Amino acid sequence: MKEIIKGEKVKLENLDQIRLDIFINSHDTIDISCFGVNSEDKLSDDRYFVFYNQKSSPNSEIVNSKNGNIEIFDVKLNLLPSFINKLVFVATLDGAGNFSTIQNSYFKLSSKNNKLFGLVGNGTDEHFNFRFNGSLFEKEKAIIISEMYRKDGVWRLNSFAQGFNGGLSALLKHFGGEEKIEDQTSSTSSTSTKTNLDKKVILEKRVEKEAPQLVNLTKSFITSLDKKQNLKNITVKVALVLDASGSMFGQYQRGDVQLIVDKTMPIALYFDDDGEIETWAFSDTFKRLTTVTTKNILNYINKTDGGYTSWGWFSGNNEPVVMRDIFATYRNSKIPVFVIFISDGGVGYDSLIKSLLIDYSKYPIFWQFVGIGGSNYGILQQLDTLTGRHVDNCNFFALDHIKSVSDSQLYDSLLKELPIWLNDPKVKKML
Repeated sequence: MKEIIKGEKVKLENLDQIRLDIFINSHDTIDISCFGVNSEDKLSDDRYFVFYNQKSSPNSEIVNSKNGNIEIFDVKLNLLPSFINKLVFVATLDGAGNFSTIQNSYFKLSSKNNKLFGLVGNGTDEHFNFRFNGSLFEKEKAIIISEMYRKDGVWRLNSFAQGFNGGLSALLKHFGGEEKIEDQTSSTSSTSTKTNLDKKVILEKRVEKEAPQLVNLTKSFITSLDKKQNLKNITVKVALVLDASGSMFGQYQRGDVQLIVDKTMPIALYFDDDGEIETWAFSDTFKRLTTVTTKNILNYINKTDGGYTSWGWFSGNNEPVVMRDIFATYRNSKIPVFVIFISDGGVGYDSLIKSLLIDYSKYPIFWQFVGIGGSNYGILQQLDTLTGRHVDNCNFFALDHIKSVSDSQLYDSLLKELPIWLNDPKVKKML
């Protein structure tokens, strides 16, 4: 067997039927898939996207299976249709980790003896082996492991090992999976639809595995998402701001604030490039809390940073102080930012909040204020008529109680203004 290095290309002459064994040594959950793409590197036929939920291409040209921790792809190169010009083998990582932490991983290419293949015996010839580890990557959450491609009538292997910071979203975009459905012709829209469906399937799978208490919330979120075609293909950073003033104490005690965190998680898992929620709490001052992930969301309010009773404020409201910190955090963001800002009212500093929202309207940050069980929302109730802004960068709605509306209704309200803002030409120029 020949050892190959990153970027090395080798011919697969006279190897019509091959097997690729892929092993990635990681403590995180890794999903490995194969994209069958055309000469333009696009997934023109979604039936040739082979992954855990679609284990085979239409005529079993590509078949995925597992042997313990080893992912296996059996490929009949000679049977692939002519429009499949390349097979790209990719890995995506769930959780807070990244590919810089993987150890002692490899892919191995072997061929079945043509005389024995599918008939008798298990004869194989091992040809190429590529070993890799986290030293090839930094903070990527997705990688292209290897490619097989046609050139001059001969299939070749490229030991690629390229990373993508954006994880699954970046890979889908790379292979044409993030084209907006409304821009597609009827003959090609199914590809985009299927790719988005796969993204939702992956979301559900991750929630079932890492935060099963959120399964029903996630289904409600997906139901709301299905109503908004223009949100299915976007990536936004999701941030959460929690009112920690004295009047909110009862809502913390009753578990209402934990419920808010839970309901925000599916939004971040779908839209955010890292699937996490950067979180703040505020009253007279503010505190940057530990980022919410699927690993720490269970009982987050009571356990994180000593629990909410250790945050130590619970007095008045100073929205501007936390708004300034959020702005400083995201002012140079390369992707849009969606801030969900929870308040139970008693809003002060109306003139300053107005001034800040006007100033911040020139940056790619959208402020979604949500009133929960309070009153006296002040300037927040006037956001629809707020003048002087570069773009309409904020919205407000109030609930009597977080449990007073269904999950689907809440998600509909949270996502109502975001696509309008994202589609503003001025916002696109900011990015």
